[in-house]
Amino acid sequence: MIIQIEPESDIPIYQQITNQIIEGIAIGSLQPGESLPSVRAFAADLGINMHTVNKSYHQLEKKGIIRIVPKSGAIISSPQDFNESSLYRLKEDYKLLIAESIVVGMPKKRIEELVTSIIDDINNTKNKEENR
Repeated sequence: MIIQIEPESDIPIYQQITNQIIEGIAIGSLQPGESLPSVRAFAADLGINMHTVNKSYHQLEKKGIIRIVPKSGAIISSPQDFNESSLYRLKEDYKLLIAESIVVGMPKKRIEELVTSIIDDINNTKNKEENR
């Protein structure tokens, strides 16, 4: 998987890394049980500070997406059973995005179409990855 950092973006670099790892898992280019590069190696490859990668890894660990195992590094977790804790956290994230969509004037139908479109895009990309 290739991580592309956009230094001029308003999105912090650690968040760009986190987002791209999550998307990589969602489309299947990163698999459960697979190891991520060490913090030091990843930072060197990206030309960024180790603390930035470390912050991203800890954010992913907090969400249950990776496990940080001493001496083994960061390992992608197996899909978890959907639980109330995940539901609450995701609901809060979605709530803010949907509220922002409403504030900028997006109608309910368009929000629903957008969500469906994003799911379809992820599934299409995943299918392409699987056929490589």
